[in-house]
Amino acid sequence: MKRLLTILIAAAIGGSALAQKTYIQCGRLIDGVSDKERKSVTIVVEGKKIVEIKDGYVNGKSSDSLIDLKYKTVMPGFIDCHVHLEMQFSKTSFADGFREKDADIAFQSAVYAKRTLLAGFTTVRDLGGSGVNISLRNAINRGVTVGPNILTAGRAISATGGHMDPSVGLRDDAMRKTPGPEEGVADGREECVKAVRYQFKAGANLIKIASTGGVLDLSTEGSGAEFTVDEIKAIVETAKDYGMPVACHAHGAEGIKRAILGGATSIEHGTFMDDEGMTLMKSHNVWYVPTLTAGRSVGDSSKVPGYFTPVVAAKAAVVGPTIQKTFARAYKAGVKIAFGTDAGVYPHGMNALEFRFMTEGGMPPMEAIKCATMNAADLLGIKEERGSIEAGKMADIVAVAGDPLQDIKVLSTMGFVMKEGKVYLR
Repeated sequence: MKRLLTILIAAAIGGSALAQKTYIQCGRLIDGVSDKERKSVTIVVEGKKIVEIKDGYVNGKSSDSLIDLKYKTVMPGFIDCHVHLEMQFSKTSFADGFREKDADIAFQSAVYAKRTLLAGFTTVRDLGGSGVNISLRNAINRGVTVGPNILTAGRAISATGGHMDPSVGLRDDAMRKTPGPEEGVADGREECVKAVRYQFKAGANLIKIASTGGVLDLSTEGSGAEFTVDEIKAIVETAKDYGMPVACHAHGAEGIKRAILGGATSIEHGTFMDDEGMTLMKSHNVWYVPTLTAGRSVGDSSKVPGYFTPVVAAKAAVVGPTIQKTFARAYKAGVKIAFGTDAGVYPHGMNALEFRFMTEGGMPPMEAIKCATMNAADLLGIKEERGSIEAGKMADIVAVAGDPLQDIKVLSTMGFVMKEGKVYLR
């Protein structure tokens, strides 16, 4: 009798827990799919997933929980396709690179990850660091620390003297050894293949390369092409064997075109993209991730005496305003655009500024929001599970006061964040 009673109690507890749902009553709903908002709807969440969207304000059973967002605009959790959670650039960043250990980076990255999540970004694509980003992803997945769902490239890959070569601008004996494929520096097909395999071995979700120089490295000119088409093809083909897409940092027009012809999935920054490059992007179905916030940030910082070294300041002053103009042209040309900010170049948690800069470039607010929801999920290959508020999708849900379709700036003040059915900000 005692054993039977125990079984019945356990079954009752288990059944109750299984049946418990969360009802989220939404004043406005932008679902990431439709071009129109819905009003007065209820999202039903069970476990980690959305199970139903109902018209009107619906209550569940007494055992269910209710979240009242009737005076807020509810949206899918945002996706930032270009962040660097290991860093946050400052005046001391160059010196910090010689001083900080992996443990220091790990503690900082956990803070940046939480800040990003609380800003409403429930998924991010981390495009390069020391490899601590892989450990951060794993720690978040295990529940050790709090942060967004992360897809990471581990270490990014570039040619000798390229954007990710840590020895650029240093004297020859400044490093313990010359960086090679394991450190993300590769030349020729053989080394490019090996560099990809090292990142797969380390646990990367994708590959990030640089086909041109960059703003924050110490090279004197950041727009010249730095990989051949054949080298890029070797990287893309190898990554494809391992089921990994390839994102490409590229500022200069020639490096952009080489990356497209080599098979890259996305172009990051695209500062000096020309009309031919835009045509190629459309014909090859390549995504553009503009990172306008980083462009604005470095442009502003270049005006502060001593913030950058002279060589970096000169590049930053040009790149900042040019990215905004390129974005406007690319949008008008019909290039596919996904949301990405290069967070880490500017302070983490301010990712929503990108929405404002996108609308200033001529994109309507609804399209900008979709760039950070379904478009971004499509680029990342996760549109079947994230990027919209639909039955069967992960319950990644955010909300703000006000109407972002009338005032996009309200997205910078997050009022509610749920990731995979768990509330992190309310």
